[in-house]
Amino acid sequence: MKWTGRFEGYRFSCLRNDLISGLLVGIIAIPLGMAFAIASGVKPEYGIYTTVIAGILISLFGGSKYQIGGPTGAFIPILLAIVMQYGYENLLIAGFMAGILLVLMGLFKLGGLIKFIPRPVTVGFTSGIAVIIFSGQIGNFLGLEGMKRHEHFWPSMKEIAIHLPSINGYSVLTASVCLAAILVVPKIAPKIPASLVGLVVSSLLAALLYPGHVATIGSAYGAIPSALPQFHLPDITWDRVEMLLRPAIVIALLGGIESLLSAVVADGMTGSRHNSNRELIGQGIANMVTPLFGGIPATGAIARTATNIKSGAASPLSGVIHGLVVLLVLVLFAPYASHIPLASMAPILMVVAWNMSERHEFMRLLRTKTSDSIVLLLTFALTVFTDLTTAVEIGLALTAVLFVKRMSELLAVSKVLPDPNDKHHKVKAHVVEEGKDCPQISMYTVEGPLFFGAASRFARTVLDKSRIGRGVLLLRLGRVPFMDTTGEAILAGVVDHVQKNGGQVVVSGIRTQPREVLAKTGLLKRIGEERFFAHTGEALQYALTQLDRDKCLNCRHFAFRECQALSHPSCPPSGN
Repeated sequence: MKWTGRFEGYRFSCLRNDLISGLLVGIIAIPLGMAFAIASGVKPEYGIYTTVIAGILISLFGGSKYQIGGPTGAFIPILLAIVMQYGYENLLIAGFMAGILLVLMGLFKLGGLIKFIPRPVTVGFTSGIAVIIFSGQIGNFLGLEGMKRHEHFWPSMKEIAIHLPSINGYSVLTASVCLAAILVVPKIAPKIPASLVGLVVSSLLAALLYPGHVATIGSAYGAIPSALPQFHLPDITWDRVEMLLRPAIVIALLGGIESLLSAVVADGMTGSRHNSNRELIGQGIANMVTPLFGGIPATGAIARTATNIKSGAASPLSGVIHGLVVLLVLVLFAPYASHIPLASMAPILMVVAWNMSERHEFMRLLRTKTSDSIVLLLTFALTVFTDLTTAVEIGLALTAVLFVKRMSELLAVSKVLPDPNDKHHKVKAHVVEEGKDCPQISMYTVEGPLFFGAASRFARTVLDKSRIGRGVLLLRLGRVPFMDTTGEAILAGVVDHVQKNGGQVVVSGIRTQPREVLAKTGLLKRIGEERFFAHTGEALQYALTQLDRDKCLNCRHFAFRECQALSHPSCPPSGN
């Protein structure tokens, strides 16, 4: 999809729709931007800067027609941890580095790989983030004084418990009014931004009825400037790059996941298709530029993108307009924002946390009572009680281990022989199970991927059950869809064992991918290309021509359909 393709068929009526949707989403984004910044441990104006700059750049350079970008709740635990551990200046550097990584991911076309992150991992850490956001706002909701910010969940809960006696009734009232507005307004007037109504009503209530009794943005962070900050290049050194590489990778990965999930939601709502690699490049550009003006990391915002679409957006221009609206409000009304109570911001974030918690999907996965449930719970618990980086790393590692285990269990190796009671003489396992066997031909059906997790079981089964002297090992590989180099190495070991004992290996029905692996490693030539057949019947006819007639006392015929040795209950080699 070309950049200009997102404006194909653009008309004046589309401009009107973009203006309306951009205005509405911009108004919604203002309280969210400030709330996300405060929750991330930085000044509220940094959230506004991010909304303006990243919002415009993501819409201009991204790969989704309707994407709205800016600060999001998913980043809160990560950014708070970085600010507390490294400081605000280093957060800007980590965000800049994450932008570079996102651009590289897009240029190397890694956008499609994001979809391979397992659903239990994404639901687990998203639900965990929601718990952290919600619990982190309890102090502001209750108006607790003297609280210290903590990076982890348990210390934060302990801090709340210690300061619970300092609960402020005015703060509780203010927050309750804002929460009530957020819950009621959508039912009465769904097109009106509920969070903005709650913010304005509760702020007016606090200013008129009990001024000075609740903490405000101004009392906690100072006045909000009425303009964007000047361009500032952070002091980037090699030591800082090394120190911040891991946080930058986490920001880039989470930003990529969130933005592409948002783009997928937009596709589902509109029937359009986004360009995942271009979206990563757009996100990267935004995150490289935003820190130069004091902004925090940004990504695609699912709720604001959905609102943009529902409001009638027709092109990326709505996202640009949304950023300009926020800038205009910053210039005109910044002094008034200083009077907003922190208690009014708390319910906004609590509702965001509730909406992003994916509680229904969480319970659905939990009810499956499978290995996915274990991954879900572990990722969720680690997100809440340790940190997101650890949660994602261990969640992905556990998923990989469980996946390998499940795939290894899919491999089935069974010894088979032609069924004399079948008119087509199809090979079946029950013939061997009934005690019949052949001393010179061992035939196996292999089903499932032959890879590192299952290859040793294949070799153990074949070598334990086979009686290969100078006979033939016939492997039916038509149902092996994939073979890796470990599988090839194990198969090579089986081939060497058979050939050293004077036997031969014959293969039937091998698929393209496994055959290519054998060709590249040279095993195809070691077995002999003339011993590879498309069908079992052809392979068996070849194998029968290799038998030593004198070694089978009971065998009288060697044609495929008439060979009695292959299904004879007792066929010992001569001399035994």
